Amino acid sequence: MNNQNKPIGSYGEEIAENHIRNLGYEIMSRNFRCNIGEIDIIARDGNYITFIEVKTRYDKKYGYPREAVTKGKQYKIYKVAQFYILKNRIEKLSFRFDVIEVILNKYCNEHTVTLIKNAFQV
Repeated sequence: MNNQNKPIGSYGEEIAENHIRNLGYEIMSRNFRCNIGEIDIIARDGNYITFIEVKTRYDKKYGYPREAVTKGKQYKIYKVAQFYILKNRIEKLSFRFDVIEVILNKYCNEHTVTLIKNAFQV
């Protein structure tokens, strides 16, 4: 990630976290890291533990942010989620993978947030 993308990504994650908190999600972890990779947000949504990838962009010039969650990225998230599940001994719970896309407005402090529940399965 280049120097400009890091603050944009962090800002998008803050927006995403606030959005899902307002929807009633309980945040369990932010930026969970292991040697395999990272998951942006892990949260409880009712009976589900959700592993959430956040993608933030200023526009859709190069496609929707969700399109950056490629099959390779999905597999990596899945592997990190497996590690988290085993580490926390929560194998018997229900899980899903969500994507949140945040599109920022260059000209004002507005943004749009789209939550895609069950965005992919591995």
